[in-house]
Amino acid sequence: MVDVLVIPDGAAQPPRDGVPTAFERARTPVLDALAAEGAVMRVLTTPPGLPAGSETGISTLLGAPPSRPIGRGWVDAAAYGVEVPEGMTPWRADLVYRNGKRGSVRQARDICSHLRPGAHAVRGHRLLLLAAERPADRRMLGLQLRVWHDGPPPEGSIPATVVICAAGAAAGCGRLLGAEVVVPKGATGDLDSDLRAKASAAIRASTKRIVVHVGAPDEAAHRCDRDGVVAALERLDAELLAPLHEAVRAASGRLAVCPDHFTDPFSGQHGDAPVPAVVWGAGVEPAGPDRLTERAAARAPVVEPNELAAVPAGAL
Repeated sequence: MVDVLVIPDGAAQPPRDGVPTAFERARTPVLDALAAEGAVMRVLTTPPGLPAGSETGISTLLGAPPSRPIGRGWVDAAAYGVEVPEGMTPWRADLVYRNGKRGSVRQARDICSHLRPGAHAVRGHRLLLLAAERPADRRMLGLQLRVWHDGPPPEGSIPATVVICAAGAAAGCGRLLGAEVVVPKGATGDLDSDLRAKASAAIRASTKRIVVHVGAPDEAAHRCDRDGVVAALERLDAELLAPLHEAVRAASGRLAVCPDHFTDPFSGQHGDAPVPAVVWGAGVEPAGPDRLTERAAARAPVVEPNELAAVPAGAL
């Protein structure tokens, strides 16, 4: 039996009157078929009292729901292969303008050159700072350096799992929880990511529990690019779900699709409400609505984090 979970990061969106969500707008025939033939539910990927975010939601979906806020610096260090010396803590930091617009890769590298040693430009506007104590927020080169909160790394034991993703939250959470992490060539975590390469890697994986993470919906939503989220879901459907659907069917396995959290494309902020999800395949009876959308799934049952193992797709 092969279980495959696809995580479209931040793809769920809070419904607004008269405004369709990305799931409602996107043309996703494969996802529609999974919903019509499978079980649609809602999953509480953010345990009560914790902040919504990929480090929380992905850890929960991997089978290790956190009990306290995770330090995103530990996740980034694991994702990008940054060694943390004894006595040091890795701190994630964002480089932004006063209006919230993100700084550039070049600006992040320039900032690192002023902060070294212990400063790493890991991706886009994001930095990783190694320090014994929390570095102070500061203004540098006309931008604001905002340091995230501290916290422990993800902890727990999960079944043998292969995580297929770009360098980022899924890679870091996967490595810290003991999963095998595969980063295919061309996997960027954004709209230009090579989803066919991720599908091929999933089909070639030897383990029976496979997780494929797609970061593009969340990245587009943080940029308040509503059309970009729709485009990301349509590409995911055609280039990732279509080949996985056939491969899982041939293996008599199960395929699940579940975002890790809500991301509002108007504000760019995360939300902690239960996300719509679908499980399809061997032993799964049709249940719930025939489309995977936030409004359609509003009355679907909610699966609590500690009940994920009971979902009829292994541990999701």
